[in-house]
Amino acid sequence: MPPIQFDTPAPTFEDVWRMFQETDRKIQEADRKMREETRESEQQRRAQSAETERQMKEHLAETERQMKEHLAETERVMKERSAVLSKQLGDLGNRLGEFIEHAVAPAVVQLFQAQGVEVHEVHPEVSSKRNGEGVEIDLLVINDDALVAVECKSKLTQAHVDEHLERMEKLKRLFPLYKNHRAMGAVAAMVMSDSVKAYAQKHGFYVLCQNGENVEVSNTEGFTPRAW
Repeated sequence: MPPIQFDTPAPTFEDVWRMFQETDRKIQEADRKMREETRESEQQRRAQSAETERQMKEHLAETERQMKEHLAETERVMKERSAVLSKQLGDLGNRLGEFIEHAVAPAVVQLFQAQGVEVHEVHPEVSSKRNGEGVEIDLLVINDDALVAVECKSKLTQAHVDEHLERMEKLKRLFPLYKNHRAMGAVAAMVMSDSVKAYAQKHGFYVLCQNGENVEVSNTEGFTPRAW
């Protein structure tokens, strides 16, 4: 068999060397492009990160501004409401004081007089403290033998009645001057529900309710007050 003939001559050393150089050039070019792309990508990432941080700072600053405005507005509204509430409480205190002085006190005096009992003393806002105990009476009406301790409220509740029962239990202990008096209790209010009226009467209290400009005794006929 005749030898096989190749049309392409075998590469020379120079051909192989050029091929290696070309391959190295392509590798370096690819490496350069990769580094450039990585650098551009890092720049874009940093730019995006900086923009995100800037937007977050702006958002936080705006949120903080809105919160400060909201807190300032809330504080302003609270101050206004507090001022209105203080005025209302002051007005209510004045009304309650006037209610006691001009309506309740005369009604309790008439209560004594209706029973043929002379009234000697009328004392608003009486208090006493002895041996670690204390008691406050809104209105104390007294003669030589008997007294009526009155608890006055703008609106009376069952809890107020219970509290007055506790006052009556320790009244003579804290006011020993009246230890031999016949002590009776009364509750008076500008507003009082029928259920609270019934509850107070059940526990032996005179019940005094506002009716127009006057205060009337609202106990049912035949009521007998409890004596302490």
